[in-house]
Amino acid sequence: MTTTPATLIVVDDDPEIRELLVDYLGRHGYRALAAEDAEALHGLLTSETPDLLIVDIMLPGDDGFTICRDIRRDSDVPIIMLTASADETDRILGLELGADDYLGKPFNPRELLARIKAVLRRARGGSPADPSRARLVAFGAWRLDRMTRELIDERDERTPLSGADFQLLQVFLERPEQVLSREALYELTRGRSAPPLDRSIDVHVCRLRQRLGEDAHYHQMIRTVRGAGYVFTARVEALT
Repeated sequence: MTTTPATLIVVDDDPEIRELLVDYLGRHGYRALAAEDAEALHGLLTSETPDLLIVDIMLPGDDGFTICRDIRRDSDVPIIMLTASADETDRILGLELGADDYLGKPFNPRELLARIKAVLRRARGGSPADPSRARLVAFGAWRLDRMTRELIDERDERTPLSGADFQLLQVFLERPEQVLSREALYELTRGRSAPPLDRSIDVHVCRLRQRLGEDAHYHQMIRTVRGAGYVFTARVEALT
């Protein structure tokens, strides 16, 4: 049975970035289209129904924020925003306007690919990989009881998790295959921005790896992405 590839539209005024992303995403099984600005995007939307939009914030004419706001008036199509700005305000505003994720420039296309997969998976909803509505979540050889905050191994033995370990594991389980920076992990687990040069997340990740029985020299489920952060690689399944 042939599966229809997801349609993605890249909106960026840089022709080199458009060409690179369309080619890269096409080689990874997506039907990728491109638009240089809001006008071109709206032209495409008269004949296309995309599964996801990748929108640069800095565009001539209507910027990415305007596009996101306009799209959200009558569509819930997933949107990933790209920004060359280091200003946290851009990220917050984009999320408030309805963006599903954001990525700073310059970026590794592999990270964008991972985020696309994660956003599409969440958008499809109701899939076994969505643990947010389930009490029991399975991953690798483990299960997590979200109500009691206990790890359950293959022998059904339960190990209580501290609040910090549980919260960090929750973040990873809700975002499998998505590269998460240390700053993002800090914000998602603490609810505030990380202090400059803070490396406490590395300590917490190390502790969680030990909880999961990960080898000190080979991390199968929580992998380090050099220069980017961490990615949770195990398949996640909601049991109940």
